[in-house]
Amino acid sequence: MVRFETSEMLARFLGSTPMLTESWKLCARANVMASQGFLIDEVGGVTYVAFSGVQSLDGLEPCCGNLVPLSGVYDRGMFPALQSDDKIENSVMVDAGLLQLFLNIYHTPVFQNQMFEIKKKQKPVVFTGHSIGGAIAALSSLWLLSYYQSISSPPSVICFTYGSPLIGNEPLSRAIHRQRWGGNFCHLVSKFDIMPRLLFAPLAPITTHLNTLLKSWHLTMNSPFFIRDLGVQLTEHEKAELFRFVLHYVEATARSLEVVANSFVPFGNFMFCSSDGAVCVDDTVAIVRMLHLTFASGSPSSSIDDHLEYEGYVEKISLQFLNRTEDELCESNTYEAGVTLASQAVSTGQDHMVRPIKDCLRVARRIGPTPNLNSAGLAIGLSKIAPLRAQIEWYKALCDESDDQLGYYDSFKLRSASKRDFKVLMNLLKLGEFWNNVIDMLEKNQLPHDFHKRAKWVYASQSYKLLVEPLDIAEYYRSGDHRKKGHYLKHGRARRYEIFDKWWRERDIYGENDSNSKSRSKYASVTQDSCFWAKVEEAVSCVESVKCERDPRVLAGLWADIEKFEQYARGMVERKEVSIDVLAKNSSYMRLLEDLRVIRLQLPYFSHQIPGVLDRKVLP
Repeated sequence: MVRFETSEMLARFLGSTPMLTESWKLCARANVMASQGFLIDEVGGVTYVAFSGVQSLDGLEPCCGNLVPLSGVYDRGMFPALQSDDKIENSVMVDAGLLQLFLNIYHTPVFQNQMFEIKKKQKPVVFTGHSIGGAIAALSSLWLLSYYQSISSPPSVICFTYGSPLIGNEPLSRAIHRQRWGGNFCHLVSKFDIMPRLLFAPLAPITTHLNTLLKSWHLTMNSPFFIRDLGVQLTEHEKAELFRFVLHYVEATARSLEVVANSFVPFGNFMFCSSDGAVCVDDTVAIVRMLHLTFASGSPSSSIDDHLEYEGYVEKISLQFLNRTEDELCESNTYEAGVTLASQAVSTGQDHMVRPIKDCLRVARRIGPTPNLNSAGLAIGLSKIAPLRAQIEWYKALCDESDDQLGYYDSFKLRSASKRDFKVLMNLLKLGEFWNNVIDMLEKNQLPHDFHKRAKWVYASQSYKLLVEPLDIAEYYRSGDHRKKGHYLKHGRARRYEIFDKWWRERDIYGENDSNSKSRSKYASVTQDSCFWAKVEEAVSCVESVKCERDPRVLAGLWADIEKFEQYARGMVERKEVSIDVLAKNSSYMRLLEDLRVIRLQLPYFSHQIPGVLDRKVLP
């Protein structure tokens, strides 16, 4: 799937391909001709889906500007990838009116049929839209990206918007970064256009002005010859009121050091364009500051007129790249020269704006190490923690060979306060800290976009998980956390392990073969399901409950759970996917089997209480 590590890469890609030009052409056609709300075309093997910016807002005025959760009844499970695993994290929210416009189109048979064909072809897709159509394009892109998450080797999904309003809050922006989708979105914003800044302000006080403005815009956009000033227009005084009102809130947002709760936040790449060129920015703080700086340099009239100027800006961007000489391209690769050229492109004729915009772009540019250097640094870090892992492997070997025949898991769970055991515990904490840092850097886009696909890190994380998670499970049950929070699998498992599970499940995408597909001739060095012992603990709990439970229905459910576990564990042992510590004489697993054997001897006592026992429908 195509995505871009930096805004500079995206800008060069756009300037050297026809995607920007083709997407705008279809946007302009959709504004005039799309009776169903969108148009589809295929150019050069790429499918373009353009949403009309001329959308009816009748009945949606109370919703516009109000954020609603994307989960639950609103999305019907359409955006699962955007829901956080963190129970503390705030809800992902989007504008209620824009979401409803998307759903109105999404549920039409014609849209469903077209999307079915697109998914069947497995070709690159570009969603695009002007004005409100851009917001619908962004939501459509998020929907398709979420769908493609469950598919191996998905095709590219790219979204271009032109003068689109913001669509969601800071948790949405964070979720998109977490999924590494920021590089799939490019939002073109003309430097004076009021629409991309509009939702920083509350809409209720300006509803009348907005209705008049949107109707005027829609008449022009819907006109085959793009005729201006159709219908009722805002007076100069009303334009000034609207401009000052929105500017006040844009400035307040840009000056604020913290994100206000339930406020709109940009995501992806923003390409700020003018008649003299464009600059691409992907840092959220820098985007907000640029939205303010460029808008503040405009006027009430330009803030409205600029929303209809994107065709000229797209032509300028393409020509700007084509006309650059080799020397200019080389010059723009240097840090200071690149910042200077970019700031001049969006502040021509306004010398007083050059310095603040240059300062803003310096903030936006990656001052720290590049993603590849960060990756190299982590590789060094991985080699440095190798001794910690080796010490745990040595500890496992000692436990497996111990005379007490407890095995690796139970030795750590029942450990004494020895220096050796304490050192193992410290190693667990240090290794967990390293891998948490890897995930944090990945989600902050500080690592290469395919980092989590590289065999080195997929196998390193899997090896770490198989060795270490059994000890985390042992510590969880040793400390009694299962009695306070519930069993480990649902209430105690660290998020990093769930992420590593996903990396491992999807390793076939990266061209790696499943090494476990061949039958084993001897038992594994480590149990191939890192959660094996958590499942043993849950089965032990079921067996203990069976001993004292008297309700036949509850007993039947408990036995069903025990049978399911036994089938799972038997398969693991038969395939030799367990380590020898599982079969140690005094391990929790072997003691569980002994408990079950004793209970089976007492079968006449249980049989009259549990429906299905005599015909072996319940007991394993």
